Amino acid sequence: MAVRLLLAALVTLATCLAGAPARAAAPDSPAVTYTNPIAEKRADPHIVKHTDGFYYFTATVPEYDRIVLRRATTIQGLKSAPETTIWTRHASGAMGAHIWAPEIHFIDGKWYVYFAAGATDDVWAIRMYVLEGTGANPLTATWTEKGQIRTQWESFSLDATTFVVNGVRYLAWAQRDPSVDNNTDVYLAKMANPWTITGTPVMLTRPTYSWETVGHKVNEGPAVIQRGGKVFLTYSASATDANYCLGMLTASAGANLLSRASWSKSATPVFTSNSATGQYGPGHNSFTVSEDGRSDILVYHDRAYKDISGDPLDDPNRRTRVQKVYWNADGTPNFGIPVADGVTPQRLSSSNLPDRFVRHYDYRARIEADVTNLADSQFRVVPGLTGSGTVSLESANFPGYYLRHRNFEVWLEKNDGSARFASDATFRQRAGLADPAGVSYESSNYPGRYVRHWEYLLNVQTVSTPTDRADATFHTQ
Repeated sequence: MAVRLLLAALVTLATCLAGAPARAAAPDSPAVTYTNPIAEKRADPHIVKHTDGFYYFTATVPEYDRIVLRRATTIQGLKSAPETTIWTRHASGAMGAHIWAPEIHFIDGKWYVYFAAGATDDVWAIRMYVLEGTGANPLTATWTEKGQIRTQWESFSLDATTFVVNGVRYLAWAQRDPSVDNNTDVYLAKMANPWTITGTPVMLTRPTYSWETVGHKVNEGPAVIQRGGKVFLTYSASATDANYCLGMLTASAGANLLSRASWSKSATPVFTSNSATGQYGPGHNSFTVSEDGRSDILVYHDRAYKDISGDPLDDPNRRTRVQKVYWNADGTPNFGIPVADGVTPQRLSSSNLPDRFVRHYDYRARIEADVTNLADSQFRVVPGLTGSGTVSLESANFPGYYLRHRNFEVWLEKNDGSARFASDATFRQRAGLADPAGVSYESSNYPGRYVRHWEYLLNVQTVSTPTDRADATFHTQ
């Protein structure tokens, strides 16, 4: 045994002395892609992955008259999944109008749907209500009304969501303080049971920044994601037109979450409209996880156009969309930009320098660590511009711009429609030259030359040594 161990050690040492690079571990969160939109005319989306292997999806319908559910084994499958109405507004009185923002949660063996509703005699008497469902499948469950969630005031309140931190269940929601000249703030309280809060609620955020007060002074639609001992609460701000956007609060999971001082608030929005990708008013989000459970997914609605005639609440064309959440080196979430419709983009990390990602900077392609301007490092893998089973890499934040080689240097340039550009921007996607779990990109018009990094810049070169092959291998994330 000792001899075998010694021989193995000598072989390992010889390999290292020969200059063979160590193979990078596969990323903890490999690439996942989806095709947007997931659902037309569905606003305020909420998607949850349950332990039964199904995703459950609910959202506001433009008629504001009912609560619907879909389920599928994949997020993409929700697009074509049949829809079931589980509850319809009352014919008169409370819960008779403006059925908004349903969320579905599984708590202590039962299903709960949180939603907001007005009354037939006052559609703006918006309050929060709860349904309880008994049965394994919420689409066929027996639903009963648990009534209104009572808060500190009898005032405009909506967008209830619930989450657990360190074994304690909380409710977050938006509500109007009758003594303040604004629309809604975001509040937090502990829960005595799934339809009752307990203790004194705390106001976490009030619309004060200019980007929170366009059209209306609004903080609403709280959603929570947790990672690395931190609690991140996103919320939506301003009117529900193209000015709608996401802000974010951050707290330590070990802090007193019912103290406003435990939360820090981003001074700038974390997710906004993007004219380049044609996405406007992204907001009212939720979070779910990918099919393999290794990626966090942002779920939100937006519109495909900026200008709206009349009241945005009368415009039915908010649609449900999803895209992957990435995490910065400091542990904070990075949502990037609302990406273009169609296939969502990916990131490419270097196989031998795994903390560095392919990105464009001044249109030159390179690898770089800690790219906080996320969209610079995201590319859509699309059918090759020259066809024939090839691919091209389109920029996420500059649609119509592709990675292409020029003088064997890789640049990001706008497609000019020429045959030369198409050839230079087309590659054959191969199994990774240094790691078959990765990917390598061979030039379509210069076979044998691969995209590789050299002194952190991307070039198209021939590869022969183990180092060359590692430089030309990437992992998708």
